[in-house]
Amino acid sequence: MTIKLTSLLAALLLFPYTLSAQPQPSTYDVLIKNGTVYDGTGSAPINADVAIQGDRIVAIGNLKNAPARLVIDGRGLAVAPGFINMLSWSVISLIIDGRSQSEIRQGVTTEIFGEGSSMGPLNAEMKQRALASQGDFKFDIPWNTLAEYLTYLEKRGVSPNVASFIGAGTVRTYVIGLEDKKATPEQLREMREVVRREMETGALGIGSSLIYAPDTYASTQELIEMCKEAAKYQGKYISHMRNEGDAVIEAVEELLRISREAGIPAEIYHLKASIERNWNKIDRMIDMINAARRDGLKITADMYTYTASSNSIDSRIPAWAHSGGDQAMYARLADPVTRKKISDEMHQRGPTMARTLLVGLRPAKLKPLIGKTLAEVAAMRGKDEVETLLDLVLEARSRIQVVTFTMNEDNLKKEMRQPWVSFGSDASSMATEGTFIESSTHPRAYGNFARVLGKYVREEKVITLQEAVRRLSGLPATNLGLDHRGFIKEGYFADVVVFDPKTIADKATYEAPHQYAVGMKHVFVNGVQVLKDGEHTGAKPGRALWGPGKIK
Repeated sequence: MTIKLTSLLAALLLFPYTLSAQPQPSTYDVLIKNGTVYDGTGSAPINADVAIQGDRIVAIGNLKNAPARLVIDGRGLAVAPGFINMLSWSVISLIIDGRSQSEIRQGVTTEIFGEGSSMGPLNAEMKQRALASQGDFKFDIPWNTLAEYLTYLEKRGVSPNVASFIGAGTVRTYVIGLEDKKATPEQLREMREVVRREMETGALGIGSSLIYAPDTYASTQELIEMCKEAAKYQGKYISHMRNEGDAVIEAVEELLRISREAGIPAEIYHLKASIERNWNKIDRMIDMINAARRDGLKITADMYTYTASSNSIDSRIPAWAHSGGDQAMYARLADPVTRKKISDEMHQRGPTMARTLLVGLRPAKLKPLIGKTLAEVAAMRGKDEVETLLDLVLEARSRIQVVTFTMNEDNLKKEMRQPWVSFGSDASSMATEGTFIESSTHPRAYGNFARVLGKYVREEKVITLQEAVRRLSGLPATNLGLDHRGFIKEGYFADVVVFDPKTIADKATYEAPHQYAVGMKHVFVNGVQVLKDGEHTGAKPGRALWGPGKIK
């Protein structure tokens, strides 16, 4: 008996993952053999086989002789949990192309939405405005709530899983409109009721984007009130803070206050200090977050792996000029007196305009400007950058996407070394075909996650591979409270990626962004293979994922 027990103990030590609580099937659906398994916890990798049955991981260990319908040789390859994009803007691109090519080819199996705006709740006026403002992508809007939108994507067919925060700006627009005015007590009650409904149907929490209208019109107390409601359902608060430059320290203080007073975990979207004169503030920001964490606040952050940001160029126009929405802003720009007031205010801010690349313009007459810098266009037109910017906004009367170089590479590495930082692309999933290539884009849409593993892990050794996998999978899954996601563990959903650590890399550049990453070999979402030998299978097994507070 002693010999048998000793042998059993030795077997468990050698293959700690071989036992399963469930009976082993006679034949597995998928068996990934001989791979190096990074389980998402940050622990050292192990050499093991991984078996998938249906939509779950069912066994991990020495399974080399087990029969399977599909066998993948993982020799020399890393096997990891599917990656989670903490900040995706694929809300429209997934309607147009559910394959999510640029993300799947990097190993992203779950995309998280909701920075400031979300695809629900929508009222009739909001839907009409959204339909009227559509650009290159045209689509119907048959949903009203956020949960209905996510279910719509799932039924339509998408390759990745999807989940979303409620946009604080969307809630404000739903209740108050687009005007710059303070919420009344009655409107605050209505906003909390909207949050309650969306949280009970599966939203992850509140997402704000306080640098843009209409989010910027919200007071700190308004955000606290919404977050208090979300906190009742284990929700989180995630924010593009009110300032990322001169007042970034005050912006961090506001986020910490919201977390503390609402009793809610909080995350900073794309942690950064923008404009050279503010780069030295990153150390204090990190110290503030670490101090708050020591005090018991659940504060985290995410980042993208580039020194350039991307947004709409009209974000540089003063917030008051956006009150009432885009049409009201265009009317102000068309009025000489008001335009001069806007221009003067922008000039008085001082020389903060970094190199700005135009990457997305809708009108055909302006598309030849794609790929040029704002400075180049200003020189062509014989005006300064502020006046050129205002002219372009008025001529386009639609979103003008730009890439702006405002950050520092050393800061990027400091942020990446923080154990509480995960990753988000802050971009839409793309494809190197069709309407997607009619405009340029930021290379992060194609390379953000592969860049972590190639440039920053393999080449520059900023963090280890096992730590990078944890930040791409286990950390965000835990922060979000996703059910049985983010780890290679028995009983967990089979979101699994297989990649070559020696070759995985981003290829997209600012000059030529429409290039897929390389080195990702196989991707499974809910047990279904969506990437095979580096090529998309066309499968769309993605599901709508729900926050932990969803009422069953």
